[in-house]
Amino acid sequence: MTYDQIFDNAIASLHREDRYRVFADLERVAGEYPNAVYRQGNEAREVTVWCSNDYLGMGAHPQVVEALVAAATSIGATAGGTRNISGTSHPMVELEQQLAALHRKDAALVFTSGYISNDATLSTLGKLLPDVVIISDELNHASMIEGIRRSGAAKRIFRHNDLAHLEQILQSEPLDRPKLIAFESVYSMDGDIAPVEAICDLAERYQAMTYVDEVHAVGMYGSQGGGISDQLGLTQRIDIIEGTLAKAFGTLGGYIAASANIVDAVRSYAPGFIFTTALPPAVCAAARASIGHLMDSSLERTELHNRVRQTKDALEQLGLPVMPTQTHILPLFVGDAARCKQASDLLLTEHNIYVQPINYPTVPRGLERLRITPTPQHDDQHISQLAAALASVWKKLDLPFGDFFEVRAENEQKNWLALHRAGG
Repeated sequence: MTYDQIFDNAIASLHREDRYRVFADLERVAGEYPNAVYRQGNEAREVTVWCSNDYLGMGAHPQVVEALVAAATSIGATAGGTRNISGTSHPMVELEQQLAALHRKDAALVFTSGYISNDATLSTLGKLLPDVVIISDELNHASMIEGIRRSGAAKRIFRHNDLAHLEQILQSEPLDRPKLIAFESVYSMDGDIAPVEAICDLAERYQAMTYVDEVHAVGMYGSQGGGISDQLGLTQRIDIIEGTLAKAFGTLGGYIAASANIVDAVRSYAPGFIFTTALPPAVCAAARASIGHLMDSSLERTELHNRVRQTKDALEQLGLPVMPTQTHILPLFVGDAARCKQASDLLLTEHNIYVQPINYPTVPRGLERLRITPTPQHDDQHISQLAAALASVWKKLDLPFGDFFEVRAENEQKNWLALHRAGG
């Protein structure tokens, strides 16, 4: 077998499982979001985007764009290298100070992405804390899982948001053994929220540190957009808050906020920080403008949650199987990879609506879904068009309507029968 054949076979297996990912050629147009230009070959047409992580539309906010342009014009397009070699641009200094203030922490550290901030920080903490055991929620993001794996530390997994199981694990460890509980505040595929206060209670009772990933919550929750920990008044009880600049803040990068000693230790030991070129100053300036605006303004947050409620109501009124969610993320259950992609394709080709299918390994097999994320910019007409289009697609593909739990049970029964008949 040749090298090319190995890669061909790997790609072919994705096609067979209906897991091959196609990237849509989309061009966002500033001032017209959520509308975008979709290109396919020589064709170009306008579509409505319903699955962006630019949750508040801050990527095209005038203050953010103005800050980006001004910094690029005065400083240039690049940071020039790693911060260890090229120094730290002043917009980066100001950004980290603002992030520390956002989360009411002593210090913050910016990375090139949210993935890198999780991976680099958790892998470094696992090496620095002697004999630490990292206790991780089973649905934590791939970047957290990879960071924990690379740390070489002992690892225990607790069932998703299961406090009794978490306490059972904590009780099984010596009280004086270093422990780190790693979890997310908002889980991005199901839209549920961790019991943050109860986890803090357990951490204090069993002398564990806490690490919370707030990437799908910063900007959108709390009095100044500091996330779920901000909304619940728990920032001082969380040891390390990790976040992103690339979702609600509409720019690029990831970060941690913590005590000065923790931040300094990660800054000094994490290869993922030390050996990576810093974010461009213009991006730092744009992120700072976005965060500053959202710390002062609750208008975008309020409108977001209004639009989420309106969209959810519209879908549920038509009997579409909206999965249980506590947040701005609206998962719509399909339960089959091929049909999930078919639904996504029909929305795009027949209704000019872009919603990407969510299949394995992002979610378990049998839990495939469309993940819908309303924004403040989606108006009444957008919501009506989405609901009508989804109902049409559901009927065309003969997908089940009804309560999510009933639809899922029916789907699992069908899958079992199919497997049984195939001799599986």
